[in-house]
Amino acid sequence: MKRIEIKKLLDGSANVAIGSTICVKGWVRTKRGNKNVAFIALNDGSTILNLQIVIDPTQVDEELMKKITTGACIGAVGTLVESQGAGQSVEMQAQSLELYGTADPETYPLQKKGHSMEFLREIGHLRMRTNTFGAVCRIRHEMAYAIHTFFHQKGFYYFHTPLITASDCEGAGEMFQVTTMDLNNLPKKEDGSIDYEQDFFGKQTSLTVSGQLEGELGATALGSIYTFGPTFRAENSNTPRHLAEFWMVEPEMAFYDLDDLTALEEEFIKFCVKWALDHCKDDLDFLNKMIDKGLIERLQSVISTDFVRLPYTEAITILEEAVAKGHKFEFPVYWGVDLASEHERFLVEEHFKKPVIMVDYPKEIKAFYMKQNADGKTVQGTDVLFPQIGEIIGGSVREEDYDKLMTRINELNIPMKDMWWYLDTRRYGTCPHAGFGLGFERLILFVTGMANIRDVIPFPRTPKTAEF
Repeated sequence: MKRIEIKKLLDGSANVAIGSTICVKGWVRTKRGNKNVAFIALNDGSTILNLQIVIDPTQVDEELMKKITTGACIGAVGTLVESQGAGQSVEMQAQSLELYGTADPETYPLQKKGHSMEFLREIGHLRMRTNTFGAVCRIRHEMAYAIHTFFHQKGFYYFHTPLITASDCEGAGEMFQVTTMDLNNLPKKEDGSIDYEQDFFGKQTSLTVSGQLEGELGATALGSIYTFGPTFRAENSNTPRHLAEFWMVEPEMAFYDLDDLTALEEEFIKFCVKWALDHCKDDLDFLNKMIDKGLIERLQSVISTDFVRLPYTEAITILEEAVAKGHKFEFPVYWGVDLASEHERFLVEEHFKKPVIMVDYPKEIKAFYMKQNADGKTVQGTDVLFPQIGEIIGGSVREEDYDKLMTRINELNIPMKDMWWYLDTRRYGTCPHAGFGLGFERLILFVTGMANIRDVIPFPRTPKTAEF
């Protein structure tokens, strides 16, 4: 008999009438009962909700029932009936059970009790089976779908940028090298330096930190594109906000100015958050109850309010006034400082009490490719700041003028010998354009209410951690 997903049974989309014989398969969350009746809560991953299976112990082999414990995988055939208990509309009266895989209660780590996030990270191969991580994974899927839907509806093209690159987009140098050379016997030049001409690509290559520069090439040909894929940073950062491997969404748009860019950022975030509220109700209800009791209210507030547009200089004034009134920040506040998360969160959570889009940053703290303003001091950079998270989006209008771009590159001593192709976009048919980058995991952090970025990606990659 064909299996029916539990989600479809519970929400009615399976179109199965009460009294029908059905087949379900999944993993046992709990088993309880007595000699007269037994109850199994079955979950198949399609929903956070369980299907209750009611069993007459006299109709099932006693040895089989003993082997059905928390974590075991089973199939059940029975009759769909209206539920007698609270919490579910339907349940199954089992006619037969099949055991696919046992889970020894002496060793299976996910017994019916609370587990710390730290413990669950140690068993990353199993933690998706918990309610919390099942919810996070389903929401992560829906957010990815929402991103593709948003850009497709707006006429953007999904553009695939390389994971292996010879360019460092941010100029930070914190990149993972890619090589096929024998690390115990590296070929050397006469001056003792490594001879990368003998490597696979004939030059030094790394995993990408961003698809932006290649994305700009796409925008100057296709108009509006977006990338969505993994990026890598070799930062030795053990914080709740950093990963060595994470996913980025990076749209690039020809003929956009700063107002166009900030409008798109706000529209995009609101679309994703509303998608979560519309399509992830059961999972959000669970996370709101168990993880963050203000989650749903915070999500609703984002889509119902206009984001603040705030020039950097004005933000500094607000922060300096807060300090003068006795507010204590760990890090100093002055014009030219790269704002810390505590500063960003003060502006969002305490001063404005709504999301903020910061614009016009000092050029010294921003990347070489950002368009300079007429004042000679600031650039048309933009960060979207969110409650709980701080920065969730970073973007800018890109400098399209070849001479201005080259002046900035030379000021920063950025090696451009391998980036002639990028400069060609300013030589041939240059155009005004803009773009932003959204750290996908930062979005998932916000939408789920989780506290640590390692808990919103199935298999986190962090310093000294590359398990599973």
